Amino acid sequence: MSAPGAVLGRSDWRSLDAAAREAVLARPTRLASARTEAIVADILQSVRRDGDAALRALSLRFDGASINALRVTEEEFHDASDAIPKALRAAIEDAAARIARFHRAGMLQPYAVETAAGVLCERIVRPIARVGLYVPAGSAPLPSTALMLGVPARLAGCSDVVLCTPPRRDGRCDPSVLHAARHCGIDKVFKVGGAQAIAAMAMGTQAIPRCDKLFGPGNAYVTEAKRQVSRLPDGPAIDMPAGPSEVLVIADAGANAAFVAADLLSQAEHGGDSQVLLLSDDDALLDAVAREVERQIDHLPRADIARQALSVSRALRVESIAEAVAISNRYAPEHLILALREPRAWLDGIASAGSVFLGDWAPEALGDYCSGTNHVLPTGGAARATSGLSVASFQTTISVQSVERRGLDAIGGIAMTLARAEGLDAHAHAVGLRMEAA
Repeated sequence: MSAPGAVLGRSDWRSLDAAAREAVLARPTRLASARTEAIVADILQSVRRDGDAALRALSLRFDGASINALRVTEEEFHDASDAIPKALRAAIEDAAARIARFHRAGMLQPYAVETAAGVLCERIVRPIARVGLYVPAGSAPLPSTALMLGVPARLAGCSDVVLCTPPRRDGRCDPSVLHAARHCGIDKVFKVGGAQAIAAMAMGTQAIPRCDKLFGPGNAYVTEAKRQVSRLPDGPAIDMPAGPSEVLVIADAGANAAFVAADLLSQAEHGGDSQVLLLSDDDALLDAVAREVERQIDHLPRADIARQALSVSRALRVESIAEAVAISNRYAPEHLILALREPRAWLDGIASAGSVFLGDWAPEALGDYCSGTNHVLPTGGAARATSGLSVASFQTTISVQSVERRGLDAIGGIAMTLARAEGLDAHAHAVGLRMEAA
């Protein structure tokens, strides 16, 4: 049970029945509400019908911004770089270099294999022609997201990159986001946010071109818009269901309680619908973290948001670290922190997580910004079957086969046998005709 006045509720995993365990691990928002679905559907219809005019009207309605030219101008890019502090410019550029270094090492490679004498099979890699990137900038601008999307898009070789980000009330975009975009080589930036930005990139308007695949996190409306447009006939592909942020921390008796509390709060401040979970086999550590959370939260500018997130979060007492790992795999967190004395020894047991942080000196915030890994990660349990963003997310692979006559003779009979077994005589004929040819 929760201690009186505690910010983070606490339960003993072993004392919970199956239903209670499901409830403890339930995300705050599993499905979009009917109201959210209806609002997003109306926005999509409006953008489809009225194009840029709808985007301007929706920007005025939701962002309080009166927009004339939707596309960011060269002057605005220049002003943005001048407006941000030199230290921030340097941080953006340093982070971009680390992200590029990490992602370049894991890029898909073409290959060719001779599967039979005279039969050469290949896989070639191609960039997606036009991609749409969404960078949130609501309660907090996210230049880091522009880097996490823009760097792999550039490495993939995408020839046409479109980026949408919400305007401020003055009708301009956040300067740090613009500087990050330009540093990634992106010049097609549009002052449009929310579900209407997703609609524009999915269907195209007079100003914003239709994109083949959409990327980027966002609020419930953005997430729902991505879901809806991906189901349209000939609609775009989407990267993943990137919903509210979440972290799960597994901590042992030797963990630093102040570090653990800070990691929990760093995710809780993202939004009221974020969720944080702490699992430990040590009562003293759980008590210490609870005290640290209460001490640290009072010093946060976004304390009210963090408290709201903590109200749907939990600390769980487990019998062992092995049990904690099993619970984590069941939950499949976006971020997993192993605040353990030998964290790497447990890594092989991790089956489902977006990104893992090993030990006391690896705060999740480094992954958000500058360690080099990507912070666009699967949420809501999608990490069971979905990976975080990479260069491969911006590419397709195409299989190729070249066949000599000797290759056809070697494997043609197999194809004909299988085709006839499936009742597809035309398939068999297409092979047999060639085998009979002189």
